[in-house]
Amino acid sequence: MEGRDDAGVYRLTDELAIIQTVDYFTPIVDDPYEFGQVAAANALSDVYAMGGRPITAMNIVCFPRETMDVSVLREILRGGITKLSEAGASLVGGHSVDDKELKYGLCIMGIVHPDKVLTNTGAREGDVLILTKALGTGIISTAMKRGVAEHEIIARVTRQMVTLNKRAAELMLEVPVNACTDVTGFGLLGHACEMIEGASVGMVIRSQSVPLLPMVDKFAERGLVPGGTRRNREFRSPMVETAVSDEMMHILFDAQTSGGLLISLPPTDGETLVKKMQSAGIDDAAIIGHIVADPKGKIMIR
Repeated sequence: MEGRDDAGVYRLTDELAIIQTVDYFTPIVDDPYEFGQVAAANALSDVYAMGGRPITAMNIVCFPRETMDVSVLREILRGGITKLSEAGASLVGGHSVDDKELKYGLCIMGIVHPDKVLTNTGAREGDVLILTKALGTGIISTAMKRGVAEHEIIARVTRQMVTLNKRAAELMLEVPVNACTDVTGFGLLGHACEMIEGASVGMVIRSQSVPLLPMVDKFAERGLVPGGTRRNREFRSPMVETAVSDEMMHILFDAQTSGGLLISLPPTDGETLVKKMQSAGIDDAAIIGHIVADPKGKIMIR
């Protein structure tokens, strides 16, 4: 077995490996149907990041049955099934418990050829880095909880979170890729640090090239930063050298829900892949940096 975080790869034969991943969390949007979609998209993301194809899924539900109407759960599950159907995966069961706090997620099983598994290590000097979704879901979610995010912004961030990484992954597999990860709870820089930690390469990220959700910079300036984002920054700051603003650092470390893919690939294929993604409607796809020889194990923000 090999894997990372909450995802593992199990080699069955010379031509078949199983990817298993588990994700669940508390509601991030008010609408239960949309929450179910976001949770499913987030859970499916690890399989896509590892070059796999989702096959089956099992629901994980914690539900306060004495204080919440079952119709809420029905809508959450309906949202999850909608995204599973879009991904071509089948729901085969699940597990539920009575809990005071609502939580929902899924265990996803996918398949991949053992020789084509993508990991979050293996980035090579000269590679370019592509990010496929804009940053800021954590900060905007905090703004939503404070009641200061306008409807258009809420609709925009929800639309991004329910979007699968399926098409981005399909296009990614058409070119040589050296490393890939999905950008979720550790934030862009947290997951980027994992890509170079203990490696013989470093990384440069151009902050002005990083796609951002609307108003995220303004919310960051107002201090609307979630605790997870601050913890990400505190933990990984020793690996990062930067001269950008404090607010931008919070954005780059912002804990994401159902974020995009961070792809390390040869520069000859980088521009081509970005153009293909943008033509396919992945409008925020952009080259945000590159892999360097020195300083090893460090990220430089410019």
